[in-house]
Amino acid sequence: MTAARYWNDAAMTAISPPAGEEAHMTLIRRHILPVLAGFAASARTAMGAEPYPSRAIRILVGFPAGGPVDIAAHLIASWLEKRLGQPCLVENQPGDSGNLATRNALKSAPDGSTLLMSGPVNTINTTLFPDLDFDFARDGAPVAGLYRVPLVLEVNPSLPIHSAAEFLRHAKAHPGALKVAYGGAGTPQHIGIELFRSMTSVDFTLIAHPGSTPALADLISGRADAMFDPLPSSIAHIRSGALRPLAVTSLSRSAALPDVPVLSDIAPGYEAESWFGLVAPRGTPAPVVERLNGEVNAALADAAIKARISELGGIAMPGSPEAFADFIAAETTKYAEVIRAARIPLQR
Repeated sequence: MTAARYWNDAAMTAISPPAGEEAHMTLIRRHILPVLAGFAASARTAMGAEPYPSRAIRILVGFPAGGPVDIAAHLIASWLEKRLGQPCLVENQPGDSGNLATRNALKSAPDGSTLLMSGPVNTINTTLFPDLDFDFARDGAPVAGLYRVPLVLEVNPSLPIHSAAEFLRHAKAHPGALKVAYGGAGTPQHIGIELFRSMTSVDFTLIAHPGSTPALADLISGRADAMFDPLPSSIAHIRSGALRPLAVTSLSRSAALPDVPVLSDIAPGYEAESWFGLVAPRGTPAPVVERLNGEVNAALADAAIKARISELGGIAMPGSPEAFADFIAAETTKYAEVIRAARIPLQR
C-alpha cells in the first residue's frame, strides 16, 4: 500500500472513529502518527540533518598574528562570513612549528566548523617531523587552494649589501657571520634557506622564531641581518623602506616587485615559494567540502579579492578539492626530496 493510500485510509477511519475516546486515540497513535513521523524523517533526510553552517566557523592558524598564514586566513574568513551568514573566526595557535594547530584542526569534529589554514609547512613537516601523531595527507580533507607567493630575500637597510650577488659574496667571505632570521623549523623560510645553503655552499647563523612576525621584528630592529620571507608579510615593510629586497625566489619576477630580480640569477635552478589553502578534518561530509570549495572559488573570482591577492604578490589557485589534494601530494613528495638532498636534520 502506498503512503498516500495509507494516509487516506487512516484519515477516513479517523473521520468516523469507533465508539469510545480511547479507541479513537489508539487509532491515531497506530496509523496517523507513524505516517506523519515518516514524512518528517523523509524531509530531514532530503534536506540534511541541519543546514550548513549552523554555527560559527573557526580557521586555525599555526603561527602568530600578522604573518603570511594569518593574512591568508583573514582574507578568506571575511569573505566566508558574508557568504555563509555565520561568524568565521581566525584562531591563532602558534607552537611546534605549526603542528599544534594542525593537530587540533585534524582531530576536531568533521562537521565543517573547524578548518586549518594550511601551507608548505604541513607538507614539509610530514618528512621533517617523522614522529608526529597525525598524518596530514591521511587525516585531512583538502577543501580549496587560495594563492601561492614567492619568498623574498631581504636585508636590514643598514647592511651594506644591495644585491643578491653581494649577499652571496659576503656570505662566502664571512662564513656564519650573517644572522638570518626565520619562522621556525619546517616553514618555507627554513627550507628556502637550507636549499640556498646547499646549492651555494655558504653558511649562516640561523635564528629561529615562532613565526614571521617576530622574525621580522628582529630583522627590522637590526638583531638579524637577513630573512627569506613569504612576500605578503614583508611587502609593506619593503614599500615603507624598513627592509631592502634583494631577490624573489620564484623563477620569474613578481608583479608586486617588478624591479627585484630572481634569486636563480645567482643560484641557477633555485626556486622556493609559499602557498595557502583550507583543509578540513577527514570525514567532513562531501556536500560541506563542496560548499566551502565553491565559496573559495567565488572569492578568487571576485575583483576586490583578486586585487588584494595581487597586492600581496600572490597568484590565485582556483580548483576542485581533488585538484588541491593532488597539489598537496606533489608538494609532499617534492619537499621530501629537498630535505634528503639538502641533508636537513630531521626534528624529533
